[in-house]
Amino acid sequence: MGDSYCSLAFGSQLAREAGDDVAASVLLDQDLTLSPEERTLVRWARRVSRDPSATTAADVETLRALGYGDHQIFAITLFVAMRLAFSTVNDALGAAPDAQLSERAPAAVRSAATFGRPPTPHDHVTIGGPADGPA
Repeated sequence: MGDSYCSLAFGSQLAREAGDDVAASVLLDQDLTLSPEERTLVRWARRVSRDPSATTAADVETLRALGYGDHQIFAITLFVAMRLAFSTVNDALGAAPDAQLSERAPAAVRSAATFGRPPTPHDHVTIGGPADGPA
């Protein structure tokens, strides 16, 4: 949803599990390398994060058809909602990816995450740092 911090962090995790190209394609909304089952999960996550009131009973049935039970569907949905909440807080407070996170991310993930705030430079001072004055 346009948050570079989460995209770099979770894109890097996805790259470790599924490969750099898969992670980049998911970040770019081009899920061609995913299996039909994986695309179904991504479609659900995007619908929940973009327009949760547009979900339907048929969407849930599609997840059940993949073998997910109600508890798993709830957990998946809760995870998406919590990530969205965390991203919203990051964005509202102006959090940007730190340089180390960006540097550790695979090149394909960095290239795909061209949205949101750019990574902070190494010498960036954060809230509570020396630039805030004496304690």
